[in-house]
Amino acid sequence: MRVLITGGGTGGHINPALAIAQKIKEVNNDNEILYVGTKEGMESDLVPKQGFDFKTVDARFLQRKLSIENMITLAISAKGVIQSMGIIRDFKPDIVVGTGGYVCGPVVLAAAIKGIPTMIHEQNVFPGITNRLLSKFVNKIAISFEEAGRYFKQKDKLVLVGNPVRKEIVEANRDESRKKYKLKNDEIFIYSFGGSGGQKSLNDAIIDVIKNIKNREKIKLLHVTGKRLKDDFNEALKLNNLEIPSNVTVVDYMYDAPAALSASDLVIGSAGAITIAEITKIGIPSILIPKTYTAENHQEYNARALEKKGAAIVILESELEDKKLISTIDKIISDSNELPAMSLNSKKLGELDAEEEMYKLISELASKK
Repeated sequence: MRVLITGGGTGGHINPALAIAQKIKEVNNDNEILYVGTKEGMESDLVPKQGFDFKTVDARFLQRKLSIENMITLAISAKGVIQSMGIIRDFKPDIVVGTGGYVCGPVVLAAAIKGIPTMIHEQNVFPGITNRLLSKFVNKIAISFEEAGRYFKQKDKLVLVGNPVRKEIVEANRDESRKKYKLKNDEIFIYSFGGSGGQKSLNDAIIDVIKNIKNREKIKLLHVTGKRLKDDFNEALKLNNLEIPSNVTVVDYMYDAPAALSASDLVIGSAGAITIAEITKIGIPSILIPKTYTAENHQEYNARALEKKGAAIVILESELEDKKLISTIDKIISDSNELPAMSLNSKKLGELDAEEEMYKLISELASKK
């Protein structure tokens, strides 16, 4: 089976694409994968490192208003469609799979024009603009949240699969991960991060958390500031005359996220779809702080879906100034029943075997070529 996968811009589109690619090769190493992205996107760095063939096309973000910039974008996208047709002609895929991001537009559209079976995967409760546009042309629409179905008109194309998760996350061993962080059985390990780029509002709130827990040795905190925000965070520490205590670790980027996640008792973070997929896959309770500037406020939709099921507590960025984060942490860890209950609810949400379901869909569509 020859599968062309496209998706890019952010880790939220790239990680599920890589998880799908890993599954396809795991089932049958003779299956061939070609990943198509842009030169500028994170995928140009991440995909080749995973050992997959990678090609690029021209694509650009479509703004949500009429403008000269959009006219340029349409011209670039038209060029991207032509480039995609050439790649499709040469690779001869049995199916083309898009996981979101503007690069999907020209690639999936080109495949649909050429009569190649196509499908898209939507990670969020509220679909992105590219997937909403492509939904008219593709054969199948794979969704990760049941609630996402209401935003697509083509109900007959919908299949609930969940969010594919990289095998490194699933295979991480909790006992080994806790040994790595020198954690005792009775210690609570909190892992906080604001997505791959960091989150200023969370960084600001963590200052108060550090003040509160600095003498509470049973609580360990690992906080990721994001590289672009590390200097600002260090400056905030100085302004508060605060040194990082022994039970707190602060880094600018987490290179071993699988170990940090599997060791965690509680995750604090923004509500990106892949973060949610990873924490529910291994059943971690969470405090979710949706980023308000995301397209169509989709992170709050994601977060509320978990809160509704008792797997997370949602705090809006506007509520962080009231020291709500530390009071919420205390509420969760002071009740001996709260963490186990939230963990169970989180695990239930992650029961879908998204990788297997996606592979079945891909195989079924590819066989119809």
